[in-house]
Amino acid sequence: MIPKSHPRYESLMMREKISEGVKKGLVHETGMIAHGRGEAFDYLLGEKTIPPADNAAVAAAAYLKKAKNAVISVNGNAAVLSGRECIELAETANAKIEVNLFHRTEERVKKLIKFLEEAGGVDILGREADARIPGLEHDRGKCSREGIYSADVVLVPLEDGDRCEALKKMGKRVVTVDLNPLSRTARAADVTIVDNVVRAIPNITKHLHEKHDWDKIIQNWDNRKCLQDCMEYISRRLSSFYEL
Repeated sequence: MIPKSHPRYESLMMREKISEGVKKGLVHETGMIAHGRGEAFDYLLGEKTIPPADNAAVAAAAYLKKAKNAVISVNGNAAVLSGRECIELAETANAKIEVNLFHRTEERVKKLIKFLEEAGGVDILGREADARIPGLEHDRGKCSREGIYSADVVLVPLEDGDRCEALKKMGKRVVTVDLNPLSRTARAADVTIVDNVVRAIPNITKHLHEKHDWDKIIQNWDNRKCLQDCMEYISRRLSSFYEL
Protein backbone atom coordinates (compact mmCIF):
# COMPACT_ATOMS: atom_id res chain seq x y z
CA MET A 1 0.00 0.00 0.00
CA ILE A 2 1.43 3.37 -1.08
CA PRO A 3 0.72 6.05 1.58
CA LYS A 4 -0.94 9.23 0.32
CA SER A 5 1.73 11.18 2.17
CA HIS A 6 4.35 9.94 -0.32
CA PRO A 7 5.61 12.97 -2.32
CA ARG A 8 5.09 11.09 -5.60
CA TYR A 9 1.86 9.34 -4.65
CA GLU A 10 -0.07 10.20 -7.82
CA SER A 11 2.77 9.18 -10.10
CA LEU A 12 3.23 5.88 -8.29
CA MET A 13 -0.50 5.17 -8.45
CA MET A 14 -0.40 5.65 -12.22
CA ARG A 15 2.40 3.10 -12.39
CA GLU A 16 0.25 0.69 -10.41
CA LYS A 17 -2.66 1.18 -12.82
CA ILE A 18 -0.43 0.45 -15.80
CA SER A 19 1.03 -2.61 -14.07
CA GLU A 20 -2.45 -3.92 -13.22
CA GLY A 21 -3.53 -3.22 -16.79
CA VAL A 22 -0.76 -5.47 -18.08
CA LYS A 23 -1.77 -8.25 -15.69
CA LYS A 24 -5.40 -8.00 -16.82
CA GLY A 25 -4.49 -8.03 -20.51
CA LEU A 26 -5.64 -4.46 -21.11
CA VAL A 27 -2.19 -2.93 -21.61
CA HIS A 28 0.53 -4.40 -23.83
CA GLU A 29 3.79 -4.94 -21.96
CA THR A 30 5.50 -2.28 -24.08
CA GLY A 31 2.94 0.17 -22.67
CA MET A 32 4.98 0.15 -19.48
CA ILE A 33 7.97 1.46 -21.42
CA ALA A 34 5.86 4.16 -23.07
CA HIS A 35 4.48 5.21 -19.70
CA GLY A 36 7.96 5.44 -18.19
CA ARG A 37 9.14 7.64 -21.04
CA GLY A 38 6.16 9.93 -20.57
CA GLU A 39 6.73 10.02 -16.82
CA ALA A 40 10.23 11.38 -17.41
CA PHE A 41 8.87 14.27 -19.47
CA ASP A 42 6.14 14.89 -16.90
CA TYR A 43 8.85 15.25 -14.29
CA LEU A 44 10.45 17.96 -16.44
CA LEU A 45 7.13 19.81 -16.48
CA GLY A 46 6.87 19.64 -12.72
CA GLU A 47 4.00 17.14 -12.97
CA LYS A 48 1.46 19.88 -13.54
CA THR A 49 -0.46 21.52 -16.38
CA ILE A 50 1.70 24.36 -17.66
CA PRO A 51 0.16 27.47 -19.32
CA PRO A 52 0.90 26.43 -22.96
CA ALA A 53 -0.71 23.05 -22.30
CA ASP A 54 -3.80 24.71 -20.90
CA ASN A 55 -3.98 26.91 -24.00
CA ALA A 56 -3.75 23.77 -26.13
CA ALA A 57 -6.59 22.20 -24.15
CA VAL A 58 -8.76 25.20 -25.04
CA ALA A 59 -7.83 24.75 -28.71
CA ALA A 60 -8.64 21.04 -28.44
CA ALA A 61 -12.05 21.93 -27.02
CA ALA A 62 -12.60 24.29 -29.96
CA TYR A 63 -11.87 21.61 -32.56
CA LEU A 64 -14.13 19.12 -30.78
CA LYS A 65 -16.86 21.74 -30.44
CA LYS A 66 -16.84 22.51 -34.16
CA ALA A 67 -16.44 18.90 -35.32
CA LYS A 68 -19.19 17.14 -37.25
CA ASN A 69 -17.96 13.65 -36.40
CA ALA A 70 -15.40 13.66 -33.60
CA VAL A 71 -13.81 10.43 -32.39
CA ILE A 72 -11.66 9.77 -29.34
CA SER A 73 -9.16 7.00 -30.07
CA VAL A 74 -8.35 5.01 -26.93
CA ASN A 75 -5.54 2.51 -26.39
CA GLY A 76 -4.70 0.41 -23.34
CA ASN A 77 -2.72 3.05 -21.47
CA ALA A 78 -5.33 5.74 -22.05
CA ALA A 79 -8.13 3.41 -20.95
CA VAL A 80 -6.61 2.36 -17.63
CA LEU A 81 -5.32 5.84 -16.77
CA SER A 82 -8.32 7.92 -17.79
CA GLY A 83 -11.03 5.73 -19.27
CA ARG A 84 -13.83 7.32 -17.28
CA GLU A 85 -12.55 10.80 -18.14
CA CYS A 86 -12.51 9.91 -21.86
CA ILE A 87 -16.13 8.78 -21.54
CA GLU A 88 -17.10 12.06 -19.85
CA LEU A 89 -15.30 14.02 -22.57
CA ALA A 90 -17.08 12.04 -25.29
CA GLU A 91 -20.43 12.75 -23.67
CA THR A 92 -19.67 16.46 -23.38
CA ALA A 93 -18.30 16.80 -26.91
CA ASN A 94 -20.89 14.50 -28.50
CA ALA A 95 -18.00 12.37 -29.72
CA LYS A 96 -17.57 8.64 -30.29
CA ILE A 97 -14.97 6.44 -28.62
CA GLU A 98 -13.02 3.85 -30.59
CA VAL A 99 -10.55 1.35 -29.22
CA ASN A 100 -7.59 1.39 -31.59
CA LEU A 101 -4.36 -0.43 -30.78
CA PHE A 102 -0.76 -0.53 -32.00
CA HIS A 103 -0.38 -4.11 -30.74
CA ARG A 104 -3.84 -5.26 -31.75
CA THR A 105 -5.44 -8.55 -30.78
CA GLU A 106 -9.15 -9.20 -30.91
CA GLU A 107 -9.05 -10.43 -27.32
CA ARG A 108 -7.51 -7.20 -26.03
CA VAL A 109 -9.95 -5.09 -28.04
CA LYS A 110 -12.87 -6.96 -26.46
CA LYS A 111 -11.38 -6.60 -22.98
CA LEU A 112 -10.87 -2.87 -23.40
CA ILE A 113 -14.36 -2.32 -24.75
CA LYS A 114 -15.80 -4.24 -21.80
CA PHE A 115 -13.59 -2.22 -19.43
CA LEU A 116 -14.88 1.05 -20.89
CA GLU A 117 -18.48 -0.14 -20.86
CA GLU A 118 -18.17 -1.03 -17.19
CA ALA A 119 -16.91 2.53 -16.63
CA GLY A 120 -20.08 3.90 -18.24
CA GLY A 121 -19.16 3.92 -21.93
CA VAL A 122 -21.90 3.32 -24.51
CA ASP A 123 -21.58 2.15 -28.13
CA ILE A 124 -17.79 1.83 -27.96
CA LEU A 125 -16.36 1.21 -31.42
CA GLY A 126 -13.40 -0.97 -32.35
CA ARG A 127 -14.65 -4.53 -32.62
CA GLU A 128 -15.71 -4.24 -36.26
CA ALA A 129 -12.41 -3.02 -37.81
CA ASP A 130 -14.17 -2.76 -41.18
CA ALA A 131 -11.90 -0.07 -42.63
CA ARG A 132 -8.20 0.70 -42.89
CA ILE A 133 -6.10 3.83 -42.47
CA PRO A 134 -4.18 4.16 -45.78
CA GLY A 135 -0.42 3.83 -45.53
CA LEU A 136 -0.33 1.88 -42.28
CA GLU A 137 0.79 -1.72 -42.55
CA HIS A 138 -0.29 -4.66 -40.41
CA ASP A 139 -3.13 -4.61 -37.88
CA ARG A 140 -2.50 -1.11 -36.52
CA GLY A 141 -4.09 0.32 -39.65
CA LYS A 142 -7.43 -1.34 -38.85
CA CYS A 143 -10.20 0.97 -37.73
CA SER A 144 -13.95 1.43 -37.66
CA ARG A 145 -15.59 2.92 -40.74
CA GLU A 146 -18.19 4.54 -38.49
CA GLY A 147 -15.46 5.91 -36.22
CA ILE A 148 -11.92 6.97 -37.06
CA TYR A 149 -12.20 6.32 -40.81
CA SER A 150 -15.09 8.77 -41.30
CA ALA A 151 -14.17 11.24 -38.53
CA ASP A 152 -13.27 14.84 -39.29
CA VAL A 153 -11.57 15.38 -35.90
CA VAL A 154 -9.71 12.63 -34.05
CA LEU A 155 -8.40 12.98 -30.52
CA VAL A 156 -5.52 10.55 -30.13
CA PRO A 157 -4.10 10.56 -26.60
CA LEU A 158 -0.81 8.64 -26.27
CA GLU A 159 -0.41 8.31 -30.02
CA ASP A 160 2.28 6.86 -32.29
CA GLY A 161 3.73 9.16 -34.93
CA ASP A 162 3.05 7.05 -38.01
CA ARG A 163 -0.68 6.88 -37.36
CA CYS A 164 -0.88 10.58 -36.58
CA GLU A 165 0.80 11.39 -39.90
CA ALA A 166 -1.45 8.93 -41.74
CA LEU A 167 -4.58 10.48 -40.25
CA LYS A 168 -3.35 13.91 -41.34
CA LYS A 169 -2.86 12.62 -44.89
CA MET A 170 -6.51 11.52 -44.82
CA GLY A 171 -7.43 15.17 -44.28
CA LYS A 172 -8.41 14.84 -40.63
CA ARG A 173 -7.78 17.32 -37.85
CA VAL A 174 -5.72 15.57 -35.21
CA VAL A 175 -5.62 16.54 -31.55
CA THR A 176 -3.12 14.69 -29.40
CA VAL A 177 -1.91 14.48 -25.82
CA ASP A 178 1.85 13.92 -25.78
CA LEU A 179 4.24 14.67 -22.93
CA ASN A 180 7.14 14.73 -25.38
CA PRO A 181 7.08 18.02 -27.33
CA LEU A 182 9.83 16.68 -29.61
CA SER A 183 7.95 13.62 -30.86
CA ARG A 184 6.80 13.13 -34.43
CA THR A 185 3.22 12.96 -33.14
CA ALA A 186 3.57 16.31 -31.35
CA ARG A 187 4.93 17.96 -34.47
CA ALA A 188 2.42 16.42 -36.90
CA ALA A 189 -0.78 17.10 -34.95
CA ASP A 190 -2.99 20.15 -35.37
CA VAL A 191 -3.20 20.57 -31.60
CA THR A 192 -0.68 19.05 -29.19
CA ILE A 193 -1.37 19.13 -25.47
CA VAL A 194 1.98 18.62 -23.75
CA ASP A 195 0.54 17.24 -20.54
CA ASN A 196 -0.26 14.04 -18.72
CA VAL A 197 -3.40 12.41 -20.08
CA VAL A 198 -4.89 12.23 -16.57
CA ARG A 199 -4.84 16.04 -16.43
CA ALA A 200 -5.38 16.85 -20.10
CA ILE A 201 -8.60 14.93 -20.74
CA PRO A 202 -10.64 16.43 -17.86
CA ASN A 203 -9.13 19.82 -18.69
CA ILE A 204 -10.56 19.67 -22.22
CA THR A 205 -13.95 18.74 -20.76
CA LYS A 206 -13.77 21.70 -18.39
CA HIS A 207 -13.06 24.12 -21.23
CA LEU A 208 -15.92 22.72 -23.30
CA HIS A 209 -18.31 23.95 -20.61
CA GLU A 210 -16.94 27.49 -20.95
CA LYS A 211 -18.01 30.19 -23.37
CA HIS A 212 -15.45 30.98 -26.05
CA ASP A 213 -15.30 32.25 -29.61
CA TRP A 214 -14.45 28.78 -30.90
CA ASP A 215 -13.94 29.86 -34.52
CA LYS A 216 -11.50 32.57 -33.49
CA ILE A 217 -9.55 30.15 -31.31
CA ILE A 218 -9.13 27.76 -34.23
CA GLN A 219 -8.24 30.58 -36.61
CA ASN A 220 -5.52 31.92 -34.30
CA TRP A 221 -4.12 28.60 -33.13
CA ASP A 222 -0.39 28.07 -33.78
CA ASN A 223 0.71 24.61 -32.73
CA ARG A 224 4.38 25.19 -33.56
CA LYS A 225 4.45 28.19 -31.24
CA CYS A 226 2.76 26.18 -28.51
CA LEU A 227 5.42 23.48 -28.76
CA GLN A 228 8.13 26.13 -28.69
CA ASP A 229 6.55 27.67 -25.59
CA CYS A 230 6.56 24.24 -23.92
CA MET A 231 10.23 23.72 -24.75
CA GLU A 232 11.11 27.16 -23.40
CA TYR A 233 9.18 26.43 -20.21
CA ILE A 234 11.14 23.20 -19.70
CA SER A 235 14.42 24.96 -20.48
CA ARG A 236 13.73 27.73 -17.97
CA ARG A 237 12.76 25.20 -15.34
CA LEU A 238 15.93 23.19 -15.88
CA SER A 239 18.04 26.34 -15.80
CA SER A 240 16.53 27.31 -12.47
CA PHE A 241 17.92 24.15 -10.88
CA TYR A 242 21.45 25.16 -11.79
CA GLU A 243 20.93 28.58 -10.24
CA LEU A 244 20.21 27.08 -6.81
